[in-house]
Amino acid sequence: MREGAPDSEDFPEPPGLRRLRRLVTALTITLIVGVITIVGLLVIRLSRVTPPPELPASVALPAGESARAMTLGEGWVAVVTVDRAGAERIRVIDAETGAERGLTEIAPR
Repeated sequence: MREGAPDSEDFPEPPGLRRLRRLVTALTITLIVGVITIVGLLVIRLSRVTPPPELPASVALPAGESARAMTLGEGWVAVVTVDRAGAERIRVIDAETGAERGLTEIAPR
């Protein structure tokens, strides 16, 4: 130390500054823990391997209708069909039994 320079022991830290320093330290630790938690959760969820949905072996459509699109859900398959006249329908079919669970007519344009 230099000769005549004020020593830190001569000037105690003001209580407001001490409180502010502790608050900043606590918030920094909270931020670090939060970021680590979020990154950990993302790694756990994104690295989880989910099996692909099982496709039914075949889907029987009524005579004269052809499939335009298909989507899978848990235990069901939705098929957009079109008949010879151009009428479109959405058929919901049970994935296990192949039985039709629902039918929705699509209005023409």
